[in-house]
Amino acid sequence: MPDPPDYPESLLSRINLATSKPPVSTNSQLKKLLEDVRAFISASTSPQLQSNGQQQPSLSKKRKLEDVNNQSPTLDQADTIADVSFSIPQRKKLKLALGRNPEQGSIKACNPSTNETEFGITWRNIEHCVCVPVPEKAQPQWNFCIFPKEGGGGGDEQILFTIPGGNVKGDTIHSDMQFSPDESYKDVVMRMMNQRLKRKISEPNEKEFVSQVAQAYRKGEKAVHAKAFRGSKDGKPISHLTTSLASIPRFHHCSSRFILHTLQFHHFLLVPLPTNIRGTGETGYLFFLSSGIVWGFKKPLAFFPFHAITSISYTSVLQRTFNLNITTTTSSSPFSSSSSSKPPSGPNPTDAAVEIEFSMIDQADFAGIDAYVRRHHLQDASMAEQRRAKKLN
Repeated sequence: MPDPPDYPESLLSRINLATSKPPVSTNSQLKKLLEDVRAFISASTSPQLQSNGQQQPSLSKKRKLEDVNNQSPTLDQADTIADVSFSIPQRKKLKLALGRNPEQGSIKACNPSTNETEFGITWRNIEHCVCVPVPEKAQPQWNFCIFPKEGGGGGDEQILFTIPGGNVKGDTIHSDMQFSPDESYKDVVMRMMNQRLKRKISEPNEKEFVSQVAQAYRKGEKAVHAKAFRGSKDGKPISHLTTSLASIPRFHHCSSRFILHTLQFHHFLLVPLPTNIRGTGETGYLFFLSSGIVWGFKKPLAFFPFHAITSISYTSVLQRTFNLNITTTTSSSPFSSSSSSKPPSGPNPTDAAVEIEFSMIDQADFAGIDAYVRRHHLQDASMAEQRRAKKLN
């Protein structure tokens, strides 16, 4: 957690007045205060400008870029793909450069005009890479998700870029590798990357999981994902809050933002949940691969390899939806700060167990997910001691 800014005395006194009980500031004064605070923080944290007026990168970013550039100094030593859409860590179209040396090269996102590196990661610092179809798109697209090694030394970030599903067109790809004009973008990129990666790219397999939910965008095509919602409020899963409301007569848990209020004479009313108990999470997608479970596509992405999953359990199993809870360790979870922790367990007693809840999964996918859990011998903790009802005297 970064230290709070060193506010000037005049601004600090206004903050104290605004946060006092009862507050003594009017709405207009609060609005002006927020604008002044934002301006102060922006001025105190903005990057320094070079003499030519361009922003100078931060020291941490500069170190990472130096490491990547040292491993792959020029684009002459890389295969390049133009106009690639990146979503993480930046949302923009860049040139994808794949260094040809698997030991000394790197994968980089470069400015298409200047060829300067925006971000990247060396091949040897990549822990996992997965390629999954982008859900709910009229035209096929593929997301490549790159997960860096923990403690890789460079502070590498996750990378997510999207490749169109069609065939290679024009001179988009510049490479010494031979490929057919009828070969798809996805196949070409996967072949290039698999030649450099020590661990091959993981893909969905219909033998592992196929969704039973009808797809609205590409009808007739089988989906290999399950839509879910991940979120929390004050460190507690959303379902715990909405389930407590659902226990009240005539209230039923309908979603993370609404409850269904049953009126007399069989009339129904969709009632928004109060804003103070709405979740702060995001809707996303779960992919059940032969190497682990992937969650995307908001930052941070999550990959749960089998060895990092302590147990899996189901909660709030209702007629239409259910929740999936993955228990892992704090070192394996990108959501550790917002997930519910349990006492340390496992071979490393200092690494606490963390339970991550994915809610509102369609009941039609329960059988497929449960079969996946059983096939890979992931411990089902649905009937664990901590989930059993308490015995009342």
